[in-house]
Amino acid sequence: MKSQDTPFVGGPLDGRVLPVLLGPTGHPPKVYRVPVPDDAGGPPTVLVYRRVDARPGGRLTLTPHWQYEFSPGGETGGGLKWPWSKPGVR
Repeated sequence: MKSQDTPFVGGPLDGRVLPVLLGPTGHPPKVYRVPVPDDAGGPPTVLVYRRVDARPGGRLTLTPHWQYEFSPGGETGGGLKWPWSKPGVR
């Protein structure tokens, strides 16, 4: 499997560059979840990072560059958006 070194922005992983496995299309996953174990032995806290383009407004290239931004509320921003759906309803 291929991996790509991807930078993380914001949150506890700010400034780190980690290898992220690529999918069959050659892109990293849209949402990256990092489980952090609890010191007291409780359920782990899950940090959520969303994939964004590392060069907004830049030229199109054959190899896109991505980065992950921290989502503090844990929102994934995903879900299907059908043209006939009302805003805010999923």
